[in-house]
Amino acid sequence: MSRFFKGSDSESESSSTDEEINIPQKPAVTAKAFQFSDDEEETRRVVRSAKDKRFEELRTIIKQLRNKKNIKDMCAILSDFENLGKAFEKAKKVVDKEGVPRFYVKILVELDDFINECWEDRDGRKQMSKNNAKGLTTLRQKLKKYNRDFEQDIILYREDPDVGDEDEGDEDGEDEASEEEGEEEVSVPTFKKAEPKPQTLDDGEDSDEYWNMSSGEESSSSEEEGPAEFTAAYFLKKESDKKEVKKKPKKEKEKRSIKKDENEENDEGGEWEEVTKGMPAPIVEKPKMFAKDTEVNHEAVCKKLVEIVSARGKKATDRNEQIELLKELLTIAETNNLGAGIAIKVRFNIVAAIFDYNSNIATCMRPEMWEMCLSYVTALLDLLTSNPDIIASEHVHDESENLQTTPYRIRGCVLTVVERMDEEFIKMLQACDAHSTEYVERLKDEKTIYEIIKRLQEYLEDRATTEEICRIYLHRIEHTYYKCDFSLAKENVEEDSEKLMDRLCKYIYAKDVTDRLRTRAILCHIYHHALHDRWFQARDLMLMSHLQDTIHHSDVPTQLLYNRTMVQLGLCSFRCGFTKDAHNALVDIQSGGRAKELLAQGLLLQRQHERTPEQEKIEKRRLLPYHMHINLELLECVYLVSAMLMEIPYMAAHEMDARRRMISKNFHHVLRMAERQTLTGPPESMREHVVAASRAMKTGDWKACKNFVINEKMNTKVWNLFPHPDRVRDMITSKIQEESLRTYLFTYSSVYDSLSLHTLAEMFELEKQVVHSTISKMIINEELMASLDEPTQCVIMHRTEPTRLQSLALQLSEKVGNLVENNERITEIKQGNLFYQKGNRDRDQMYQQNQQNWNRRQNRQQQRAY
Repeated sequence: MSRFFKGSDSESESSSTDEEINIPQKPAVTAKAFQFSDDEEETRRVVRSAKDKRFEELRTIIKQLRNKKNIKDMCAILSDFENLGKAFEKAKKVVDKEGVPRFYVKILVELDDFINECWEDRDGRKQMSKNNAKGLTTLRQKLKKYNRDFEQDIILYREDPDVGDEDEGDEDGEDEASEEEGEEEVSVPTFKKAEPKPQTLDDGEDSDEYWNMSSGEESSSSEEEGPAEFTAAYFLKKESDKKEVKKKPKKEKEKRSIKKDENEENDEGGEWEEVTKGMPAPIVEKPKMFAKDTEVNHEAVCKKLVEIVSARGKKATDRNEQIELLKELLTIAETNNLGAGIAIKVRFNIVAAIFDYNSNIATCMRPEMWEMCLSYVTALLDLLTSNPDIIASEHVHDESENLQTTPYRIRGCVLTVVERMDEEFIKMLQACDAHSTEYVERLKDEKTIYEIIKRLQEYLEDRATTEEICRIYLHRIEHTYYKCDFSLAKENVEEDSEKLMDRLCKYIYAKDVTDRLRTRAILCHIYHHALHDRWFQARDLMLMSHLQDTIHHSDVPTQLLYNRTMVQLGLCSFRCGFTKDAHNALVDIQSGGRAKELLAQGLLLQRQHERTPEQEKIEKRRLLPYHMHINLELLECVYLVSAMLMEIPYMAAHEMDARRRMISKNFHHVLRMAERQTLTGPPESMREHVVAASRAMKTGDWKACKNFVINEKMNTKVWNLFPHPDRVRDMITSKIQEESLRTYLFTYSSVYDSLSLHTLAEMFELEKQVVHSTISKMIINEELMASLDEPTQCVIMHRTEPTRLQSLALQLSEKVGNLVENNERITEIKQGNLFYQKGNRDRDQMYQQNQQNWNRRQNRQQQRAY
């Protein structure tokens, strides 16, 4: 027998006579329960695999990260997350063999949900410190990028989060149990079967009967080797034990075993199955709606529905649980074939519960809730269209509902549901980053929404009121008016967009009794005409509607739509060659430098101090999705080019006029800013190109002007964004040639006695008819004092205009006269009003007489010229 059991000779004699050594009932043994003789030190060697070391390091960091997550310390969470990634890289070899551990996927999912929750809580983000807010933004970006490598594992975990592998069981329980108990136990499985009575070593019988109770390889080895092998090393934990024996949570410290066959409970030869994990994962049962003996009929389902819906809006109500209860109630109703009336009623309430899932109206839906909403709205519309005898309207009272027999009468408005769904779709697009793939994926649902609106329109046309038909028509108009169909094949389209818009809008013009729907329909109709270059139809509709006089009485979204329509009208007139109309349409939007705000495409940071937080939230809700934006650089370029074509000839014609008015203040501001530059290099931005073209046009150099406006860089930035860029470039070139000709004549007409039309046509590469008509217009409008000589095809100058020196002298005399008059007034004020009235009268008479003499001389000169 081993020395451990024998001890010394004296000890063995005393022990055999005085006391017996009992075998304990519980076979769990601790290494610290033994003392060794001969000064043998207690040593404990633990051999750990690379997997255990790496995974233990990951669990330690995860534990720290969860603690930081509870106090929302974003900077510390970011640091722990980076350390977690480094530790995972160290465990890369183990992961390649074993696979990604489930506890690692779990912490990634938890962290992702936590970050999304903090990000959606905008009020909480504003209350964060600057470092925490910066850490949250950085962590969100890094986690989103990092989770792409574990996308498949995360999807599988979200589908079944309660099922795990071996490594998940001891993620938290092992650390907590080891900390509380203070010493580790190597527990041997116990059994439900009754244990034999404890025996002593002095009975003379073999004690192997007890040791045979241990399971696995250890029991077989003990039978072969006998008790002599139970040395101190036997009771130390081995590597194989660590893999097979698992710790339990605090509440369960021993392993349990389950008997396979309960009928063999008292049979010694029964087989047993060892449970190597703790409590099995709880099976989530579906909520029980009715008792077993309850008859599921219409009354029971309606009563249960009222019970579930009555909890809606209460503080302690779990919105997710409420949706699940309604879904389960729908399944029960469909299983028991209670009819389409009950199914539609329950679906109405499910969609309403989905809309109520977000307590904050400013936040958008989660993607999974949005997908659920789309599916239930589509199913609801399928039921309504397949059962034409169903009456579902908000005008049906609760007392008059009929859910049992046809024709069904249900209280609920599917039009309101679709309108709310459309609003949620806009909010989801507003919350997405416009330049991300998430926005593109979400934008794909626009086709589904348009199909739902189209089907609902067909459903309501036969059974809805005029007001409801106008509402659904307007929704379809608002999903159509901003889309260009130039690239569509006409034969593949059921109805041309022009005819569709014309039919829907004219119905609203005739039937609508509210001003708002009619106004929005008119604006959308004008926008659609202008988008497709139907300039005259769009202009006439805008003038006949008189919206310019009444638009300031409309609500803010309608005013924003009016601004968008005027901008599109200006772009249309520019494409059609009416640059003056284009400038008049765009001047109000561009003059204030707030085009971004006026078109609901963003907020200006310069005016942030002028808005309160509530006003900022309201304005952000009005912003349009990115795919509906109008290019602001294109808009500004069109405005500046239109102003250049009008302003440069006007400046040349009134160069010496001191009272010259400005056609475009914004254009003059751009020119002044360019003149202040000490060093002018080659143009780079769009504005610099237009300024350089304006300088070239002042001298009549139309080729340089055209090269500055139309080049590779400007084509990429601006002109290629038009539907027909070549046509637009040709129009701009012809306009530059004509206005450069007019500028040349205004600037150098005093130098020439006569000009040949043929020479002018060659200089500006224009046809003679165009040159002839341009000069004729200038003579008729008294812009040019000249006459046309048809036989010689020349322009004869009359030289009635004052020279540059004469004009400057007239300006100087006028300014000196104003200065003298101001000085006289100041002197009279200082000296008092004595004789003021008489002197003032004499001076006025003298001034009038001089003015009359000047007018006579001017008239004589003009008569001599003619």
